[in-house]
Amino acid sequence: MALLGQEDVIREGSFVLLYLDRKRKYLTRAEKSRVLHTHKGYLLLDSLIGLKYGSRVKSNIGADFVALQPTPWDFVLKITRKTQVIYPKDMALMIFKLGLRPGMRVVEAGTGSGALTCALAFFVRPGKVYSYDVNPSFQEVAKKNLERAGLLDYVVLKVKDVTQGIDEDDVDAVILDMATPWLVVPHAFKALKGGGHFASFSPTINQVEKTVLELRKHGFVDIKVYESLLREIKVEEGAVRPETLMIGHTGYMTFARKAL
Repeated sequence: MALLGQEDVIREGSFVLLYLDRKRKYLTRAEKSRVLHTHKGYLLLDSLIGLKYGSRVKSNIGADFVALQPTPWDFVLKITRKTQVIYPKDMALMIFKLGLRPGMRVVEAGTGSGALTCALAFFVRPGKVYSYDVNPSFQEVAKKNLERAGLLDYVVLKVKDVTQGIDEDDVDAVILDMATPWLVVPHAFKALKGGGHFASFSPTINQVEKTVLELRKHGFVDIKVYESLLREIKVEEGAVRPETLMIGHTGYMTFARKAL
């Protein structure tokens, strides 16, 4: 059963985000004979079956949890990781800027643990994500995460160095999360359809500079570079202020479009 489903009732095998408080949430599955142990007691997960999402449940010692339906944001934050993943705040900007929608075909390079892969597949299904990585062990982790999310049918995993070329053509977008995105620009230009979108995520500004220069060299247009900063606001009666800690710099996102 897909993690990111649309059902209102929790069924056997459904994924559930058990919310304890703003800092403690548990992504789990409603299955018979399974138990979730927390510092606030344990919950029998088969007791969730048949409940509506949003229902309140209690642990064996009376702690209140709320059974929520997971979103892509929740899943990315709880994903099994073998590599650093792109934060949801950056994914959201990328997905909206690229105009991703059902039926699109996109190429991703730098599968890693598959967090971005899952997000891309969620938004383009029943389209396809062709995801490249040079490390087969990373793709094994990504495959398990995709299977867990019920999204593997919309992804083709490829162990290949994308700097040597992209197999697909006439794709809607090419998204890169790798150390040398500028080396892929010529291959991205060839693979993209007219007006197709290019995006790369880079932690350093030196990578951005090299990538932008290469994009200009190959005639890409509408080249933009962004950084997203996310700060939560703490709200108490008579005391509203930004949280002291925030998700600051995570990387730079470079966008461009192919001109024929």
